[in-house]
Amino acid sequence: MTNAGVIGWPIAHSRSPLIHGYWLKAFGIAGTYTRVPVEPQDVERFLRSLAAEGFAGCNVTVPHKEAAFRIANEKHASAVAVGAANTLWLEGGRLHAANTDTYGFMTYLAARAPQWQRRDAPVAVLGAGGAARAIVHGFLEAGVAQVRVFNRSRARADDLAAHFGAKVRAFDWDQRNAHAADCCVLVNTTSVGMKGEGHLDIDATRLHASCVVADIVYVPLETELLRSARAAGLTTVDGLGMLLHQAVPGFERWFGKRPVVTDELYDLIAADVRAS
Repeated sequence: MTNAGVIGWPIAHSRSPLIHGYWLKAFGIAGTYTRVPVEPQDVERFLRSLAAEGFAGCNVTVPHKEAAFRIANEKHASAVAVGAANTLWLEGGRLHAANTDTYGFMTYLAARAPQWQRRDAPVAVLGAGGAARAIVHGFLEAGVAQVRVFNRSRARADDLAAHFGAKVRAFDWDQRNAHAADCCVLVNTTSVGMKGEGHLDIDATRLHASCVVADIVYVPLETELLRSARAAGLTTVDGLGMLLHQAVPGFERWFGKRPVVTDELYDLIAADVRAS
């Protein structure tokens, strides 16, 4: 039996077991996927003993993504680009690390808004954390000429821009409405809006009519940002799809089957989110 899981602190909120459990049942695989609470001071010990704990690998969520990247023996290009890892697996006795957040976001964006790149324009990213880095990397890989990053801490935005080079520009947080107006995509990568808390104060009416507005927050499924964008007639992309698609590569690594994100799975997890 193959065992995998997700580590974090806290971890009780993770919906990854629902996702992977759905696929295990669909494929008829005798495997398990569990939540494992790991405190920050224990993360290295746990990852060094993955095999002894009976795991083929694991997902990693906050606050352990940077530590997982540091600890891994083999760092794949997706993780190096972001400086963090969310998917780990054992191969040849060595711990491999990848970051599938880029894949998850870009795959769902293409599915929900295939027209996003039809207009040659910059992309606006709100936030400068690990998720922002993964998404900036995805847009650069897709050939976007300029990504504009807005963060409350200008220093963190500057660090992100320096990491990626000349195609990424950092801006002050209070410039977000003025400098996002001509963008083809605007993405919120911050936690603002989670559980309805906080306000991004984005004026959706100032955005270009073809702008796609995305939010990686998925509790609630429609955040204040998405609601205001929809009211302005813009295409919106919720955060749940990123969560579902980022899980695909890990499942394939651990269990040997490439799963598909179906409407049935989306509806299953969406119902759980609404009930929370």
